[in-house]
Amino acid sequence: MPEIALFGGSFDPPHVGHLLAAAYVLAVEPIDELWLVPVYQHPFAKPLVGGYEHRVALCEHLAALLPRTRVSRAEQESGEGRTVDLLEWLQRKHPATRWALVLGTDLDAEKPQWKRFDRVQQLARIITVQRGGYGEGGVAIPEVSSTQVRALLKSGGDVSALVPRTVLQAIRDAGTYR
Repeated sequence: MPEIALFGGSFDPPHVGHLLAAAYVLAVEPIDELWLVPVYQHPFAKPLVGGYEHRVALCEHLAALLPRTRVSRAEQESGEGRTVDLLEWLQRKHPATRWALVLGTDLDAEKPQWKRFDRVQQLARIITVQRGGYGEGGVAIPEVSSTQVRALLKSGGDVSALVPRTVLQAIRDAGTYR
């Protein structure tokens, strides 16, 4: 039975922290595929600067840099914004697939707010990625945030060390985050 790891996020925009986290999961976890799942509508009403289609396109550029990785529109297709509902929808749609869920340690504080997190743990194996500045131990992914990237882009700062080249070119071509 294949196992697919879901790596969800706002990806507003995707950055090298996302790239390194995905590469780490692909390198050390026994998964068959990694799906990048851009948030369609944020469950905690977090404002999204880049539109959904733009963020999907940026994720396509990110996925092209990684083996066994694709972008999934599952959240849009399912109409489900909560992780538990999305996992139940995916389970019905792909009954012969095992699921894993990639979570950064930056989300530890949010887990109590999640709808039925106990059920999430039943539906998917949790893969925790140590994020710089959050939690202790493990291999930490450099501390980069989309908020930081957006602020630098808006102020005309250099983000070339924070955003993969192809993603940055797509951002420039679209004129977003100015």
